[in-house]
Amino acid sequence: MWIAEQRPTTIISADSRQIYRGFDIGTAKPTVVEQRGVPHRGVDIVDAAARYSAAAWADAAGTWIDDARGQGREALVVGGTGLYLRALFDGLFEEPALDPVRRAELATTLAAMQTAELRRWVESIDPPRAPLGRAQLLRSIEIALLTGHRLSDLHRLCARQPRWQARYLVVDPGPALAGRSVARIDSMFQLGWQNEVIRLTRDIPADAPAWNAAGYGVVRNLAAGEITRASAIEQILIETRQYAKRQRTWFRNQLPSDRVTRVDPLDVNWKSTVERWMFESHESPA
Repeated sequence: MWIAEQRPTTIISADSRQIYRGFDIGTAKPTVVEQRGVPHRGVDIVDAAARYSAAAWADAAGTWIDDARGQGREALVVGGTGLYLRALFDGLFEEPALDPVRRAELATTLAAMQTAELRRWVESIDPPRAPLGRAQLLRSIEIALLTGHRLSDLHRLCARQPRWQARYLVVDPGPALAGRSVARIDSMFQLGWQNEVIRLTRDIPADAPAWNAAGYGVVRNLAAGEITRASAIEQILIETRQYAKRQRTWFRNQLPSDRVTRVDPLDVNWKSTVERWMFESHESPA
């Protein structure tokens, strides 16, 4: 938002959970006031029960970037879903046909497995993708077992050519993140996260993809009276720390180091760092 104050900007959300309508507080969507002040794209674009692919998001993001540039605005892609960023800036592969019967049988088997067990599988069959989340782990196993090829290899060898090259600003407060996570979870509950979940459970199927957003399953258990609020906060904090660890690993290993600027938002000189990055981005052909 600070960058958008410096020059006309359209913010494009690369968050795979902010796309879902109604899942607002737990995904930390930009507020109504923020969206009025700066154009946002990629927020509230599909129903909670819909399945939405990285390829579909990348196609839509391409249109949003074109629209922003046509209006003389910078396109600032913001968010932590690595697969979305890869789809937009590296290109996704053309997926081979998968046998629907075998795919359904495999999905049934994998659904009963804990995420830690899925991760151990992926560490053996497709190590570069092992740090990712449950949905990506399932996808890695599915592709490897049904095609005989690693998904990471397919991404590299069969990718469609991307239209843009990005420069990255990685914002990370370092050790202070732990305390900030605690404060953020507390703030979400104060804003009415539990009441939001109660409203959603009335209309949204229990197996809707949107429920996979970090913390929502825990808050749903809290709303059902199955756990205490203290237990819910502790579980959400664990989920958040695990997700942050995966994100740090992904950004450290998957982004081209020569195109990355890192900034600590608690550093008194953060504005200078961001301004230098903005200048480099403005001069870049991306």
